[in-house]
Amino acid sequence: MRRPLPLLLLLAAGMACQSPPAEPIADPNRPEYAAWETYLGDAHSTQYSSLNQITPANVTELEVAWTYRTGDASATSQIQCNPLIIGRTLYGTTAGLKVFAADATTGIPQWTFDPVDYGAEINWSGANRGLVYWRDEEGAAPARIMYTAGAWLYAIDADTGILLQDFGTDGRVSLKTGLGTSEETADLFIVSNTPGVLYGDLLILGGRVHEGPGPSMPGHIRAFDVRTGAMAWIFHTIPTPGEFGADTWLDYGKIASERIGGANAWSGLTVDHERGMVFIPTGSATWDFYGAARPGDNLFANTLLALDAATGERIWHQQLVKHDLWDRDLPASPNLVTVMHNGERVDAVAQVTKDGHVWVFDRDTGTPLFPVETVPQPPSDLAGEWTPATQRLPTQPPPFARQAFHRDDITDRSPEATAYVRARFEGVRSDGQFVPPSTQGTMIFPGFDGGGEWGGAAIDPATGLLYVNSNEMPWILTMVDLTKANSRGEMVYQRNCAACHRPDRSGIEGSNFPSLLDLEARRDRPYVTAILETGRGFMPSFAHLSVPDVEALMGYLYEDEALTGTASYTQRNGSPYGHTGYNRFVDQEGYPAIKPPWGQLNAIDLNAGTIRWQVPLGEFPELTAQGIPKTGTENYGGPVVTAGGLIFIAASKDEHIRAFDKTTGKELWQYKLPFGGYATPATYSIDGTQYVVIAAGGGKMGTASGDAYVAFALSDTNSER
Repeated sequence: MRRPLPLLLLLAAGMACQSPPAEPIADPNRPEYAAWETYLGDAHSTQYSSLNQITPANVTELEVAWTYRTGDASATSQIQCNPLIIGRTLYGTTAGLKVFAADATTGIPQWTFDPVDYGAEINWSGANRGLVYWRDEEGAAPARIMYTAGAWLYAIDADTGILLQDFGTDGRVSLKTGLGTSEETADLFIVSNTPGVLYGDLLILGGRVHEGPGPSMPGHIRAFDVRTGAMAWIFHTIPTPGEFGADTWLDYGKIASERIGGANAWSGLTVDHERGMVFIPTGSATWDFYGAARPGDNLFANTLLALDAATGERIWHQQLVKHDLWDRDLPASPNLVTVMHNGERVDAVAQVTKDGHVWVFDRDTGTPLFPVETVPQPPSDLAGEWTPATQRLPTQPPPFARQAFHRDDITDRSPEATAYVRARFEGVRSDGQFVPPSTQGTMIFPGFDGGGEWGGAAIDPATGLLYVNSNEMPWILTMVDLTKANSRGEMVYQRNCAACHRPDRSGIEGSNFPSLLDLEARRDRPYVTAILETGRGFMPSFAHLSVPDVEALMGYLYEDEALTGTASYTQRNGSPYGHTGYNRFVDQEGYPAIKPPWGQLNAIDLNAGTIRWQVPLGEFPELTAQGIPKTGTENYGGPVVTAGGLIFIAASKDEHIRAFDKTTGKELWQYKLPFGGYATPATYSIDGTQYVVIAAGGGKMGTASGDAYVAFALSDTNSER
């Protein structure tokens, strides 16, 4: 069971390489997927459908079959859900994080579950990306929908939408289970935006935790009994003393698990039922950009883990980034695929990354299928920081996003844009991957959102081709020395709030992070203090802040000098640094500072380790009207590939859903959605009609928030219904 080599990087967007098509390698015993019963299509996270009614020859005949409006959008809400279709029913989540069931042929709702009806408080954070459907093979228990909202896992009757009271305590289980005592975790933030995966009667679950300075929840992986809610096993992603990997958390003799969090699996898990293995991609340890309190390589952060799905025991691991300082979380569910290598079929697992690589490993052993190079890493100049001497990168397939922002890459959209960008570019460090954060400013490229991102990649099992969308947006990370703060209130703000609301409190226009200037005219202090305690929308809870810190922060926000406190930096919360926020590097008109492409759809041959084609994804109509070739846009949400020869993807800032020819990358069809489709589509068939459905919730990249699910079918099949 060994594998191949060649390498071909396409430099021109849209150009297809001339290598011959991959030989079919599909398993003849693979079941056909007329439904969409699992998040991302199946347990292997292939984002693939064997349906073939819609083809390149007829895709232009697609029209809207139905639209369902959830009716609960807010000014900053999103819908990132990849819905499930079980039989004739579609299950999804709303802009307000409720669960609904609807007729999958008409969009007519059947029931809605709102946890508020069962006494839950409304302080959810982020978005929901999907659900888990479980059925009792013996029929003794009702089929159930498993989903999370806030810090809770719920079990819902799939037929009625009623909470199943025999699960956990009154139908729910705390996501803090197994992560520490109630006293230790009471003030710590955890949610789970991405659904878990099933292995028999076990639900294996990751989560999202606080990533900034201060105490954070550990990202341990847990399995829960679907019937009872009892925790079945736990894997410590931050090893405890004596466990494998604990020696990679040096911490000057004190194990990091006592005060460091993260190393969490927020982006999605994948299961190989035949092998009894679960594959888990993890993110950075906290906090993201300063690791003096966690010296060492920090295993199992930024790691692809292969665990025994029944017991949680480690089978193998590959750490892709050591001592992460760039928020290089593994951003998507790994894909299980069979490839041809040295003339033999090999079962593999592929992992896309934020820095625009695809790592391909032997599924049984974790051995890389292609050569890996060791890259020297420069040291940090931040006080107390620890950095490893080297990092690793795969040599094949070639990266599907550019790896550095050089002076020659500065936008040439207009002389004014070039001059504006060059003036800022000259002041920051831009030397490619693994340049540590700095007070001077460090270019993060590909940006914090990739490269690859949570929309993930689609796999065609018949060819071993992987399809992934990518961003090419530069961001600038600038660290701030908090020891120079003028007051305790300013220090607390810069450490905990400035990253989202900017150091000057001006917020980020068109985002979920509003201005905090003139706050007294808009919100009173009790309201803001309560949000600090509970979190709301995309803001996590900051309940871990001490009473004096909260009082000083309120004084700073409301410009009350008597309350701001004296600035006296201590090592509490583990960092003398904050940062100026997550700042896209754009020109004076808001377009990316780099030459296009700004977003692409990529086809990668995992058999040969080559790039087949790359084409722009999305456009700015106003630039197209000026004669500028299609640039692509930033994009969120993933693709679906079908046996019918198509790739369906929305994701782009221009709010369209599109179909591409999977062989050539040619764009064949597009439709303007009512709101941006920042989710992964699903496709299914009922009564001989193939549908494609997308959640159109908007709310990203400054686009309007919405509340729609839109389903498409061929016009002739629509008329027959």
